[in-house]
Amino acid sequence: MSPELTALTCAILVQMLAIAAAGARMTREFGPRYNAGPRDHTPEASPLLGRLRRAVNNGFEGLALFAPMVLIVVITGKTSNLTAVAAWIYVAARLLYIPAYALGLAPWRSVIWVVGFAATLTLTGVALFAPT
Repeated sequence: MSPELTALTCAILVQMLAIAAAGARMTREFGPRYNAGPRDHTPEASPLLGRLRRAVNNGFEGLALFAPMVLIVVITGKTSNLTAVAAWIYVAARLLYIPAYALGLAPWRSVIWVVGFAATLTLTGVALFAPT
């Protein structure tokens, strides 16, 4: 498997960890009965739980851009050291983003997000402009 596809797999695992962290916090705050139920009425969440949920949502938004770019670069044969590094920078940024968001570390959360976005933008540039 290419480094880019390995990084994509790891990015998905990071997203799974974010979902698990938010779910565990939700169970701690609202109880297992609520978390396993239909959630028709959502109680007031703590700031931490709210931030974890938003980090999960942001992770899906990031993956919606990152995953196709990795696939395009790999399928078109445009992989390189640059694309491998960019893919792993994205994974590292996601790993740092979740605790930065959960802990409310401003402006570092935004700086980390920009790094991950720039990594995806790098993959996009390679996909569009690198020769095959």
